[in-house]
Amino acid sequence: MITTWSTGSADENMAEEILVDLAEVVRRHPWWRARAALTIALLRQLGVAPPARVLDAGCGWGVTLDRLERAGYEASGLDISRGSLHQLDRPGRPLIEADLTRPLPDGHDTYDAVLALDVIEHLDDDRSAVARLGQLARPGGFVVLSVPARPDLFTEFDAVQGHRRRYLPETLKAAFEDTGLTLERVFWWGAWLVPLLGRQRQSVTHHPNATASEVYARYLRVPPWPLPSLLSLAFAAEQRAALKGRLRTGTSLFAVGRRPESRESGPR
Repeated sequence: MITTWSTGSADENMAEEILVDLAEVVRRHPWWRARAALTIALLRQLGVAPPARVLDAGCGWGVTLDRLERAGYEASGLDISRGSLHQLDRPGRPLIEADLTRPLPDGHDTYDAVLALDVIEHLDDDRSAVARLGQLARPGGFVVLSVPARPDLFTEFDAVQGHRRRYLPETLKAAFEDTGLTLERVFWWGAWLVPLLGRQRQSVTHHPNATASEVYARYLRVPPWPLPSLLSLAFAAEQRAALKGRLRTGTSLFAVGRRPESRESGPR
């Protein structure tokens, strides 16, 4: 069931043709599956265990949403793309159409954890978006973000999907300033992928007349078996080090913020 809070143009943030046309490709891709697995492990590390209420804001192709549901969470998905939400719609699955640049409706739900995985880099005002995400967390609840990292890795792959920026730890921390959230930690993910990504992007041939989905699909091309399995194993091997904050670089950054407990819910 899709509930509408607000509407906006998905194409201003990421071409809707990418969200709709490449859904099956993305759902099978090792990177998205690994990010979903890392997110579930992070939630459990934070003490957010099933059947906690979790909102996947910017749920896109639904990879993380599916994983949350299989893990036993009470999961809801939010996205600006109506087309993307239609692909994810099924009985009993709460979905919300909303533009994170617009005010939230009065009386909106709040959640034990709010996820925004690779979302705020698509928005001009990332700090306002983080503040709005914080309003969706219950007092004491978490906001978990992931973003593309290292501006030196910015290429047409970022541009075609509407990325305004790639982040460093300092710029991601700045997105939490004056948002009402307490930033608890920032950590890298995808260190082993950095040299591979650099080589891949140098070798891709640019086709200026290609559509957005054609360019996106070209960067997502996965080598034949058994390399996809090896990619999955590499992500799995790195997961513990990432969660412990031991990585010193990566292709992504994660941040964990927390909404302070309200006075009413604190000790008396």
